[in-house]
Amino acid sequence: VVLQVQVLYDFEAEPGNNELTVREGETLSVLNQQVGGGWIEAQNSRGQTGLVPVDYLQVCLSTCLSYLSMGEVGPVWLYPQSPLDCEVTDPKKGSKMYGLKSYIEYQVIPTSTQRPVNHRYKHFDWLYERLLEKFGSAIAIPGLPDKQVTGRFEEQFIRGRMERLQGWMRRMCRHPVVCQSHVFTLFLTYQDQKEWKLGKRRAERDVAVGQMIFSLMDPEAPEMDSVEVDQKYEQYSRFTKAMDDGVKELLGVGQTHWKRCTGPLPKEYQRIGEAFINLSTVFSSSGYQGESTLTDALTSAGTIYQEVAEIVAEQPKRDLHFLLETNREYKGLLGCFPETLAVHKAAIEKVKDGDKMVAAGRISTQEKTTMKQRLSCMSYSLQAEMNHFHSNRIYDYNRVMQLYLEGQVKFYEEVPL
Repeated sequence: VVLQVQVLYDFEAEPGNNELTVREGETLSVLNQQVGGGWIEAQNSRGQTGLVPVDYLQVCLSTCLSYLSMGEVGPVWLYPQSPLDCEVTDPKKGSKMYGLKSYIEYQVIPTSTQRPVNHRYKHFDWLYERLLEKFGSAIAIPGLPDKQVTGRFEEQFIRGRMERLQGWMRRMCRHPVVCQSHVFTLFLTYQDQKEWKLGKRRAERDVAVGQMIFSLMDPEAPEMDSVEVDQKYEQYSRFTKAMDDGVKELLGVGQTHWKRCTGPLPKEYQRIGEAFINLSTVFSSSGYQGESTLTDALTSAGTIYQEVAEIVAEQPKRDLHFLLETNREYKGLLGCFPETLAVHKAAIEKVKDGDKMVAAGRISTQEKTTMKQRLSCMSYSLQAEMNHFHSNRIYDYNRVMQLYLEGQVKFYEEVPL
């Protein structure tokens, strides 16, 4: 589908700059949005092509997608009728170039089809880049688990990567805009290599990316006041920064505790147990007839301490692991917000300067009005994204804290008395 855009106001091309003269109300077909510098390449109805400033355009309503609606908590993304999920499983080693290059391939099974598709890590990386390019200005797209040069084929690394890819895919499946996008659907449901390659080329030529995505969102709600927009920005900026600090603190404390539980702490219990058993052995060598009750108790205590050492060493894998993984996911999500918020801050500052720009003759009154309308739409989308984030945050932390505390209860119940 060729993206259609409407010209908001006249633009006169300068000779020799490969620009296209356009008139207010004219409809253009976007040929390339990857020009950069706030320009796109477009074609008019007469077949003439050239560069046009993005700020002079808006996406035609006929090509808009319904992303936003108003809910009880304010603006929300439109969720699909059937929730989507998927499983990343069955890692297998493959090779190409007559065995000179090896790789790991995973099966991805979506709930929508229950039919597995195969993907390598580089395919996940390609999907991430497409989603970031298309939605990154409006939606938090966290990064993938890190690439690794050495040890890529060790079983422990493969399992760990698969688990984190599973977490990333599940996060994307839960986002109502991402999970219904063409590129994400292609990744989960392609039929054969031909469809996969054609779909990739189409996704890579997509022009509705970056800040153009806001033109596809129509909240069907009154225009927001600029002061309210600024207040919402400040509120979200403070919260995401504070939560980022809290998540990093919990990760640091948790990782330190993990190292203690799998390193020095079990060894301390082990040494205490050995010391009790050694003392029991010494007492037994006295030859005194009344030793047995005491030496048996010392030996039993030593054995219990050795059992505790094993339980302590294994416990982080049973409960702390899930708590840390959830926090790593949220660290990645929170790392997306500074850039997303910066886009909104730039738009806020531009609107604030609107009166000065009109007075200086740099823009018209109509252009200033259009800027405010765009900022209002951007703010609605930011609120929808934050409402989605809060809803998921509450669900995820309720679930992981319940798992963690249940695991701690079982841990203390298992400690021998």
